[in-house]
Amino acid sequence: MKEYKVKKSYDEINARIKAGEAVVVTAEEMVPIVKKHGPVEAARRVDVVTTGTFSPMCSSGAIINFGHSNPTIKGYRVWLNDVPAYAGLAAVDAYIGATEPTEDDPLNKVFPGEFRYGGGHVIEDLVAGKKVHLKVIGYGTDCYPAKILEKEVTLADLPYALLLNPRNCYQNYNCAINLSERTVHCYMGTLKPKGRNATYCSAGELSPLLNDPYYLTIGMGTKIFLGGGIGYVTWHGTQHNPNALRSENGTTRRAAGTLMVQGDLKQMSARWLKGVSMQGYGSSLAVGIGVPIPILNEEIAAYTGVSDAEIFTQIVDYSYDYSHAVARNYGEVSYAELKSGEIEVNGQKVPTASFSSVVRAREIAETLKEWVSKRGFTLEKPIKLLPSVSL
Repeated sequence: MKEYKVKKSYDEINARIKAGEAVVVTAEEMVPIVKKHGPVEAARRVDVVTTGTFSPMCSSGAIINFGHSNPTIKGYRVWLNDVPAYAGLAAVDAYIGATEPTEDDPLNKVFPGEFRYGGGHVIEDLVAGKKVHLKVIGYGTDCYPAKILEKEVTLADLPYALLLNPRNCYQNYNCAINLSERTVHCYMGTLKPKGRNATYCSAGELSPLLNDPYYLTIGMGTKIFLGGGIGYVTWHGTQHNPNALRSENGTTRRAAGTLMVQGDLKQMSARWLKGVSMQGYGSSLAVGIGVPIPILNEEIAAYTGVSDAEIFTQIVDYSYDYSHAVARNYGEVSYAELKSGEIEVNGQKVPTASFSSVVRAREIAETLKEWVSKRGFTLEKPIKLLPSVSL
């Protein structure tokens, strides 16, 4: 077991939060504190570091219960604003996925594969208080005799609505480029031919899992900012890969850890859950997530003090490498370089653009900072930490 010069417990930090005495800073603010004072003194001075990220997170969706009708119905096909929802749960439960497209999108009739509306937009419309058209088809049973139900509903009308996202908050992600002769449309946006632009999707030093690279404080039961309300980490997300290549400072140099999260949709805001349409890809949902990190010791303080210049990711050619098992290496870049607006690939200057909003990520971290320091948002000790690697 490691010996630390600074040791704090969740109970001690929560007591300081309740007393209004906790020192809370954002991940950006922590960087110069660690640089100036070192991790030991930073751990003595700071109790909580807040993080944030806001970007499209395709593996998202919501479980809704639309309530019993008279006569009752057992839905086996369900639509919300013409977007199919999965109904294989129970009589009036359904799951709507963020990337599910509408069945009758006029854009798709003109440009096959193009969708301007999908499950992510339905979720945004619900949290915005808009009316959504619900259509349910049943097959008729003795206990559920009705065969069709159609009505307008709002989020307030639904007895139950839970945002339940199987894979959010990626710990690092690729820098995408296109070195072919043709334009490539994908979930990383429109990539111009011959490497004329590059896109990336991470908040860098603000990103939650880059501030706790070995998941020492994040796990089942962690309380978080989710979609403008309070949510929880329920386990690691799909495709969780803690064994990805890492730097000496612990940060991963490739896509690695992920979170499964959930929260009461009725607490959330359309500012932090935004339906997204991507040309040549389809629909998604931009999700705002912020995770508070308790500074239990100097090791965690050091991880939260890592800057954009010290976090790296890989350059991937999405015209070839992403769809093949063996990818070619075009180097790696730091988030400081990516955020500068220009990187160099194969000796060529390439402009960069982010799919993750740093402005919104900063706002989430600041909001969570206020929740903790002024509203008594206490921290939950995880029931079980996420699967990690041996340190």
